[in-house]
Amino acid sequence: MNQIQKITSLVQKLNEHRHAYYNLNAPTITDKKYDRLFDELQNLEAETGFILSCSPTQTVGYYPVSSLKKVQHPIPLLSLDKTKQVSEITALLARNQALLMLKLDGLTTKLVYEDGHLIQASTRGNGETGEEITHNLPAYQNVPLSIPYQKRLVITGESYIHTNDFERLKETLTDSNGKKFRNARNLVSGTVRSLNPETCAKRCVYFSPFNVLEGLDESPYSDSRQMRLSLLKELGFDTCPYISIEGPAPSEELVKISIDTLVAEAAKRYIPIDGIVAVFDSFSYSRSCGKTGHHYKDGLAYKFEDEQYETIFRKIEWTPTRFGEIAPVGIFDTVEIDGCEVSRASLHNLSFIKNLELVPGCRILISKRNMIIPHIEENLDRGRYQDTVPPLCPCCQSATWIKRRKTSDGRIVETVHCNNPACDSQILRKFEHFVSKKALDIEGLSSATLERFLELGYIDSFQDLYHLDQYREDITSLDGFGEKSYERLWSAITKSRETDFVHFLVAMDIPMVGRTKSRILNNVFSGSLNDFEYAAVGSYDFTALEDFGETLNHNIHTWFSNEENLCLWKELQKEMNFKSKEEITMTNVKENPFMGRTVVATGKLEHFTRDEINTKILSLGGKPGNSVSKKTDYLICGEKAGSKLTKAQSLGIPVLSETEFLEMTNKLSA
Repeated sequence: MNQIQKITSLVQKLNEHRHAYYNLNAPTITDKKYDRLFDELQNLEAETGFILSCSPTQTVGYYPVSSLKKVQHPIPLLSLDKTKQVSEITALLARNQALLMLKLDGLTTKLVYEDGHLIQASTRGNGETGEEITHNLPAYQNVPLSIPYQKRLVITGESYIHTNDFERLKETLTDSNGKKFRNARNLVSGTVRSLNPETCAKRCVYFSPFNVLEGLDESPYSDSRQMRLSLLKELGFDTCPYISIEGPAPSEELVKISIDTLVAEAAKRYIPIDGIVAVFDSFSYSRSCGKTGHHYKDGLAYKFEDEQYETIFRKIEWTPTRFGEIAPVGIFDTVEIDGCEVSRASLHNLSFIKNLELVPGCRILISKRNMIIPHIEENLDRGRYQDTVPPLCPCCQSATWIKRRKTSDGRIVETVHCNNPACDSQILRKFEHFVSKKALDIEGLSSATLERFLELGYIDSFQDLYHLDQYREDITSLDGFGEKSYERLWSAITKSRETDFVHFLVAMDIPMVGRTKSRILNNVFSGSLNDFEYAAVGSYDFTALEDFGETLNHNIHTWFSNEENLCLWKELQKEMNFKSKEEITMTNVKENPFMGRTVVATGKLEHFTRDEINTKILSLGGKPGNSVSKKTDYLICGEKAGSKLTKAQSLGIPVLSETEFLEMTNKLSA
């Protein structure tokens, strides 16, 4: 046992004796023996320069602060991209030697040491700016306040509360709203950010480092993350548990075994976790991987399968959509998932409700699919289902009807529809779509404003929007309106007259014809609305186009066979000034890798919306796709990529990060 280990052991023993004496009134050691151990500890601390925050020699009181100062992070504390696929972790580990470590479920914290003393502690915050919590560090259970290392040392890790301590604490503690804490993460976040260290002292907060930002670079092995973590351990830090994955590409089975081993270790030590982190061992190799504005690209955070939370189902809300379908939304008692309160989830359709046998009062399991979308996973009280179909539309009180369709895999899906095409809700939703950014983009026409104009009779059709000037006096006299607001609105309406094939077609709201399909049709028909109309009214086979199936072909022809739709199509064009079709750029550039290629984008992109990336692909002469298949030539991958990435890797399809895609396009335009 080295001196630091001996200090740690003495601190533990003395604190146990102090607890027995002061809290239990049951001394376990004589005063003389206690004093001898205390003196031994004090001498060792003086000799080594190593002092733990929980050492009984630290009798100085805690000092509260009036507020938390902001701290800028010179080196951004970014997160890692996430996955739920072990195969993605395995693929990353095949690139270079890496560590698998616990993904601690707490609050990311940075510590700064100079001349052997802790001088600053701060939270991660948004990665660029955090909050200073130095005043609370003496109240932690295991943080060295002094260490036998005299150079500057900057480390990051996680502040957390052990799961067994949380179970004890949550029975007596409440948050600022008077509610019991739902998870240890929320408790530790509030605790380490408290202004009074006394609060922190009572809640058993621990710290485990998982990275070294500065320092410990004297060793010839300083490029190794594992070696620096080992040196931290020698300095007395309780480092985050990890497993080193070395040698050739590991098998998926080995990765699974390693993950299970780490999970078992966390359970044994009551360490709160919400996943596993895979990160390269070499710091130089990690730096070469680069980063995005959100995460470093030298690792992955493996999230466990979506956690499920039990709650009580209360009711179904039915809301008419612009296509007449009445969409069901489930309302349930609030549950907290990943720090967010959730009380609603889409029920998709009537078949979904029937399959789960949902009724008010039943116990259900809720998750966040792909860590984003609330979803009802199961009904724990099946067997009480009763028909829940509303006989009347909740908006117009017209009779409802049930539509049944057969999916490609043979399932029957039932949806509820309003029987009244003049339903106020449907009409409002259609207007909302028409003025939306993806369609005619009329800024200032909110849902509330549209609803008022409909009620007052100012608008009945889309064309009426372009003649609102006849109601100028009436509009300017409305509550919330004046001359300036009217002028802004009329300016936006006037501006929307300048449009193009794509925006106009999206505004028509043909089922399944969105931005991507509209752009394809724009290219096929060279921006001619007349040519497209002739094809749609006639017998043109749209299934010949990429990603145009039978249903979409049917929707286009059906829409144009309706006289009212055809009249709208022709009359509304008279209100517009159509821009000439933009010339496709970069399509004739030699060695353009995207020319004529099918490119699919998945995940959350930093620089593009989904519509914007598809527009970019089209501008490069490529074809944006929705799904990954053997016909896919490239996959552009953002955050939280899921099954599309896995499929692309299995098919050997080239995968591009957003940065790599931008670099390739910049070369084309250079």
